[in-house]
Amino acid sequence: MFCYQCEQTAKGTGCTVQGVCGKQPEVAALQDLLLYSLMGLSQMATEGRKVAVTDRETNVFTVKAAFSTLTNVDFDPDRFVNLIGKAVALRDQLEEKVRAAGGNVGFSDGPATFSPSSTLDGLIAQAQSVGLKSYPGDNPDILSLKHTVLFGIKGISAYADHALILGKEDDKVFSYIHEAMAAIQGNDLGLDDWVKLTLRCGEAALKAMELLDAGNTGTYGHPVPTRVPLGHKKGKAILVSGHDLLDLEELLKQSEGKGIYIYTHGEMLPTHGYPKLKKYKHFYGHFGTAWQNQIKEFPNFPGAILMTTNCIQRPKVEYKDNLFTSGMVGWPGLSHISDLNFKPVIDKALEMPGFPEDEKGKEVTVGFARNAVLGVADKVIEAVKSGAIRRFFLVAGCDGAKPGRNYYTEFVEKVPKDCVVLTLACGKYRFFDKELGDIGGIPRLLDVGQCNDAYSAVQIAGALAQAFNVGVNDLPLSLIISWYEQKAVCVLLALLHLGIKGIRLGPSLPAFLTPNVLETLVRAFDIKPITTPDADLKAILG
Repeated sequence: MFCYQCEQTAKGTGCTVQGVCGKQPEVAALQDLLLYSLMGLSQMATEGRKVAVTDRETNVFTVKAAFSTLTNVDFDPDRFVNLIGKAVALRDQLEEKVRAAGGNVGFSDGPATFSPSSTLDGLIAQAQSVGLKSYPGDNPDILSLKHTVLFGIKGISAYADHALILGKEDDKVFSYIHEAMAAIQGNDLGLDDWVKLTLRCGEAALKAMELLDAGNTGTYGHPVPTRVPLGHKKGKAILVSGHDLLDLEELLKQSEGKGIYIYTHGEMLPTHGYPKLKKYKHFYGHFGTAWQNQIKEFPNFPGAILMTTNCIQRPKVEYKDNLFTSGMVGWPGLSHISDLNFKPVIDKALEMPGFPEDEKGKEVTVGFARNAVLGVADKVIEAVKSGAIRRFFLVAGCDGAKPGRNYYTEFVEKVPKDCVVLTLACGKYRFFDKELGDIGGIPRLLDVGQCNDAYSAVQIAGALAQAFNVGVNDLPLSLIISWYEQKAVCVLLALLHLGIKGIRLGPSLPAFLTPNVLETLVRAFDIKPITTPDADLKAILG
């Protein structure tokens, strides 16, 4: 196997024996083969669009299947066997439609002609020749950009799938995914072409986040500032981790009146700010830090646990009997909810002891998405003009749980008292409970939301830039971004697509960026690695 799609890849170069995430070699092989199959399906879909043939089933399947290969989402070999088979079946069905419309279906080899083995061992053997390093072309910089685009597509697919669940889609997103995945298997684009295709990946990512934002806010209302307790209530309990708001809503509906309190974990924390979700009286508080630390935290939770999206990392035998998955998440041996019927989760919670007594902990405030912030834009603008607010720092992204890594915590602690910190995504667990106070009633720590709410942060920045009649890069705003997996990759590409410069990126730089590609990013966007909090703050503030 070879995988280096996440920040914590082995030795900073690539996992070759087993994934740091717990991914086994056979699963890695099947994921590679699924991606190869999707590239063949994408070749056919791209030819289809040239003759006005589009297929919604193909579109929806492509993003769901690509999403399944994102870090910590699906590790079940049997599910990948089925996905590979369906990718090829859809490709063959689409081929007939394209041929009938007069389109090109004359592929002589490659993924558009791939025929999967009928056995698991056969599939794994086929996968050995189609992994990341097999893509056509001998230019290492082009291969680097192919991988960057592929990983960005995985992140886009996650957001697009979440949006689809809430009834939002746009063919521009599907079209880009198919075009780019088809191009990965080609050898006819030069380096400049791949740079452009990479930036277009950011454009598609921004559109996917916009769709998801519309789905979330259209269904659940715009988030409002909300205090969330970090303690717990005496009684039965269910913990929900991940990203899927629909799963959370259905669980809240089905558990109402049963004497169970619902807690969030990780990126579910911001959901307490959505009006339609916060109305449930048994939707109580937040437990633990973030999904990366769940190995230590989950055995201490005395109720049932529901995991959605990419939120499982080596589930332990001693507590997996109370662990359930839903959505795209899959691990062999874990109970999976595929139909939004959460009765098994509720029954397990009722069986378990729950919390024996109340525990009052800290409280944190969420709900500072674009509507909330722009609703007080006049106060923000006046505070900047008067000098009360010197600078904004967007300290955002996702971060792993390696011991001793405290850059982002220390950075936020050292931000001067006349500066405001905006944050989003799960990386904020390193500082989300810090008491930073306020500036004239404006909190110094503003939780904008989940990772996809980078869209909200962009809207805030754009509105402030318009109010000050300057470009976004001229605002008193610095971006300090952490990355962990592929959703962070597509968010970073979205920021670059918007022309945002001066981003500081960490904890380490992506292993899939060659020195030449990195130099291009530095030259074009002034992107730079983080150093130390003191040095970076000095460089920014002078």
